Amino acid sequence: MTAASVVKGPALPVLAAFAVVYLVWGSTYLAIRISVHDVPPGLLAGIRFVLAGVALGIAALWRGQLLPGSRRDWYVIVVMALALVVIGNGFVTWAEQWVASNTAALLIASSALWTAWFGTMGPRGTPLNVGAKVGLALGFCGVILMVWPDSSVDAAQMRGLAAILLSAIAWSGGMIYGRGSGIAVRPLMLAAMQMLIGGIILAVWGILAGELDRVAWTVAGIGGLLYLTIFGSCLAYGTYIWLIHETTPARLATIAYVNPAIATVLGWWALDESLQGTQLAGMAVIIAGVALVAFYGKAR
Repeated sequence: MTAASVVKGPALPVLAAFAVVYLVWGSTYLAIRISVHDVPPGLLAGIRFVLAGVALGIAALWRGQLLPGSRRDWYVIVVMALALVVIGNGFVTWAEQWVASNTAALLIASSALWTAWFGTMGPRGTPLNVGAKVGLALGFCGVILMVWPDSSVDAAQMRGLAAILLSAIAWSGGMIYGRGSGIAVRPLMLAAMQMLIGGIILAVWGILAGELDRVAWTVAGIGGLLYLTIFGSCLAYGTYIWLIHETTPARLATIAYVNPAIATVLGWWALDESLQGTQLAGMAVIIAGVALVAFYGKAR
């Protein structure tokens, strides 16, 4: 990698884009934690992604991006929608009924580790160097510490932690699957269709689970839903898509350990959340592992 390839676009717009992704995605965990108690998880995530999918789809069509044209394209999109939206995001929303926003964000940081590991598999797999392997092993030790049961964690929280960990694995697997699929759909349209399909599945899940009877359209519920839709899904995701083409994979990987730090500060400030015992140790170990993977991992 040459010095000229570190940032391909103008420095200020790239820095501003990173600031948007850091702050917005780092704050979505807090927004979910606040709103999920008024708008149950299936409907909260489902409505959010349906609205965002429609908005991004209109934007993609306006920019001349075509709808998927083959059965295989639609198959790949459905698989990615299940992995990224239904499990990757829906499970986190469900889990935050019991799990603090800062803990959720820290566990989601492990997605960088799973992505690096899954990225070594298959015909397009890229081997990791020694430094990245050390970071991978270190990060997984941190994950174990984060989910290690203690007297302060009840059964509901343990189920939530397991769901968040599964969501991180599904997100990483879905991304690697999409990367190797060779799909011809343009990125914005691809994201829109994933969100729309995943959102419909989540909304149907919520309706079948009887969530309509539990919805409380409060200021917190509506405000959280609008924030997640407009800022979390449309603005931050659109900015992230732009960044993919303007900076390096190593710098993009910093999102995985900056966002949890922002989520932890916001959770402490707004909800008086804190990390206890092994969670603090796990946090430090995960962040260190992700940083090593980002620093030593080979650019893709």
